[in-house]
Amino acid sequence: MEHNIAVGLDIGTTKIVAMIGRKNDYGKLEILGIGRSKSLGVHRGVVSNITQTIQSIQQAVQEAEASAGTKIEGVTVGIAGQHIRSLQHSDYITRPNSETVIDETDIDQLINQVHKLVMLPGEEIIHVLPQEYKIDGQPEIKEPIGMHGGRLEANFHVVVGQVSSIRNIGRCIKSSDLELERLTLEPLASANAVLSQEEKEAGVALIDIGGGTTDLAVFKDGIIRHTAVIPFGGNVITEDIKEGCSIIEKQAELLKIKFGSAWPGENKDNEIVSIPGLRGRDPKEITLKNLSKIIHARVVEIVEQVFLEIKNYGHEEQKKKLIAGIVLTGGGAQLKHLKQLVEYITGMDTRIGYPNEHLAGDSNEDITSPLYATSVGLVLDGLKYQERKQREIRVEEIEEEEIKNPAAVSEAILEEKEELKETPPEEVKERRNFLDRFTDRIKDFLDNAE
Repeated sequence: MEHNIAVGLDIGTTKIVAMIGRKNDYGKLEILGIGRSKSLGVHRGVVSNITQTIQSIQQAVQEAEASAGTKIEGVTVGIAGQHIRSLQHSDYITRPNSETVIDETDIDQLINQVHKLVMLPGEEIIHVLPQEYKIDGQPEIKEPIGMHGGRLEANFHVVVGQVSSIRNIGRCIKSSDLELERLTLEPLASANAVLSQEEKEAGVALIDIGGGTTDLAVFKDGIIRHTAVIPFGGNVITEDIKEGCSIIEKQAELLKIKFGSAWPGENKDNEIVSIPGLRGRDPKEITLKNLSKIIHARVVEIVEQVFLEIKNYGHEEQKKKLIAGIVLTGGGAQLKHLKQLVEYITGMDTRIGYPNEHLAGDSNEDITSPLYATSVGLVLDGLKYQERKQREIRVEEIEEEEIKNPAAVSEAILEEKEELKETPPEEVKERRNFLDRFTDRIKDFLDNAE
């Protein structure tokens, strides 16, 4: 597999998507291949049948390989599911010498301390996201590095998940003959694909409505402030239609996609859909008004749950206001009149998020659907990770050369080393991303579990 290619693998409840992409000359994402298969072994974002999940992953990967004409080795995988929860935590360290400036090691020490928090049995910390820092009691410091002070404290957003669920995903990847390059929280991946930096600064809530779960990520001042996974999504709507209209699931899903609306007032009483009966039985007639009433009831429930989480973050406080409102993405965002309903319930500006901001201009229309937001985000994440790895490898090469043959190392090469060592601004917030360590731990576990 080429170096500058990344693969995102979105293991969802309804579908599994493998997406292969690379950066084009203009820095935009060019999708080379995509494969999707029906997800059979996943329930509410959690693997419930390993054998079926492996088959679905292999099917999606083969399809993507065929359409891109390249072999997939390593993948960036999204984690979500009903076991993910988040909490706020503050912690501090006292520095031995307040005369020296604060550097990376101080921050790592502080973050490592957060990692020692005692969790419930079977749970593990996945992400530790610093919010803002305080130095000697001085609040609201965004970037403490380079400052002086004795006591360094910070507020953290801590994301926690069940380690067994994540190991199961790892096992499925390994059994599908793939290498797990990186794990990413799905709401973060979707956010990278559909939100602009301005929105993240102004304050925005991203709601990703999937089949089994609805993910929420809240950003303000460019920092992620709150995440939540609500354990139901589009599938429960289909389930309700199936029960309410006494039809089979396949028909219920089609009804939802073709005629479904989240707003019952839109349909007249005389609009009727006829559904073929099973094996020689009479066809069923369903009024669209009834259909949208069933959908409306369930969607209101989902939106209210999400809105509760947005309130938990503190959206009603002036300082925490989400000026950019709500962005809806995921397959469920394609439901007719959903935007209007969300605006009505929350009173917040709402738009549908399409992952086309980072995509090359000539991308296929299908890919720019909200359905693929997470996959696009995972590919972007994978590319960023590879760029960072390549930078680190090049720095190591230069350092080795310096030791072996210092005379051969020119000024230009030393300058290149310094440039490579500088962290790009977008990675300053990312550099303390503990998912890398977490991924390594999962990899070690899988290697030793054989």
